[in-house]
Amino acid sequence: MMPWLMSLLGLVILLLAGDALVKGAVNLSLRLGVPALIVSLTIVAFGTSAPELLISIQAVLDDAPGIALGNVVGSNTANILLVLGIPALLATMHTSECETRKTYNFMIAASLLFIALAFRGVFDWLAGLVLLGGLAYVLFDAFRDAHAHRKAEADEEEPEGADPNMPGWQIAVFLLLGLIGLPLGATLLVENATIIAQTYGVSDTVIGLTLVAVGTSLPELATTVMAALRRQADVALGNVIGSNMFNLLAIIGIASLVGPIGVDPAFLTFDLWVMLGASLLLIPFVFLKMDITRLWGIALSALYAVYIFLVLI
Repeated sequence: MMPWLMSLLGLVILLLAGDALVKGAVNLSLRLGVPALIVSLTIVAFGTSAPELLISIQAVLDDAPGIALGNVVGSNTANILLVLGIPALLATMHTSECETRKTYNFMIAASLLFIALAFRGVFDWLAGLVLLGGLAYVLFDAFRDAHAHRKAEADEEEPEGADPNMPGWQIAVFLLLGLIGLPLGATLLVENATIIAQTYGVSDTVIGLTLVAVGTSLPELATTVMAALRRQADVALGNVIGSNMFNLLAIIGIASLVGPIGVDPAFLTFDLWVMLGASLLLIPFVFLKMDITRLWGIALSALYAVYIFLVLI
C-alpha cells in the first residue's frame, strides 16, 4: 500500500504546488509591469502544465520513458473522453456557441506532427526543437489574435490567479512553495509509480497511460465540471483543446532536451492512434456546432472505460 499512498501524496503535492506557482508567478509578473495579456498566454499556460512537465522530466532522469510519454498521450486521451464525457453527464454543454476551429486545427496539426516524430523511434533534442518551434508559432499566433481582439478595449481581463491586493511576502511564499513542491511531488509520484509497475509486472508505459495520466487530468476535469454546471461550454472545450496542444508541444518538447525519450512500440500501434481518434471525435462539436449532450457524455465515458480496459489487459 505504501507506494500507492506515496504516489497519491506526490500527486496532491504536484497539484497544490502547480497552483501556488501560477498564483505567485502571475502576481509577481503583474507587479513588475508585465502586461496581463502576455502573462495569460505564457506564465499561466506553462504554470498549469507544470505538474505534467515535471513528471516527464523526472521520468526521463529516472530512465522511465514510458511514464513520460504515457503521461502526455494518456492525458490527451483522458482530456477528451473523460474530461468532456463526465461533465456532459451532469449537464449538456452548449458547444454550438463556441468558436474553436482555429485552435482545434492547431491541435490536430500538433497531434500529427507528434505522431510523425514518434515513428523516428525516439524523441531526441532535434524532435524537441521541432515541437518547441511549433509551440512558439502557436503562442505567437495566439498573442497576435488576442492583441487584435483587445486593441480597442481599455481594460485587459485579469489572468487566472491574479490578485491586485496580494502582498509581496505572500507572492514570495507562493513561489517558494511552487518551486519546492513541484520537483518533490514529481519525484514521489514517478519513483513510486515505477515501484507499482514493477510490483504488478506491468510496464511503466501502462502506469503512465493510466495512473499518472488520469491523476494529472484531474485539474482539467474539475475545471470542466464547474464550467459545464455554469453553462460555460467555451471554457470547457477551449480548456481541453489548449491543454492537449500544450501537452504535445511543450512537455515532450522540453523533456526531450533533458534526455532522449524512447518510444515503446505499443505507442506506435495503438495508443497514438487512440489519441488521434479521440481528437477527431471533436469534429461534430467544433465544425458541425453540435452540443455535447448527456448521450454523448455516456458514449465518451464508455469509450474511455473500454480504452483503459484494453490498456490493462
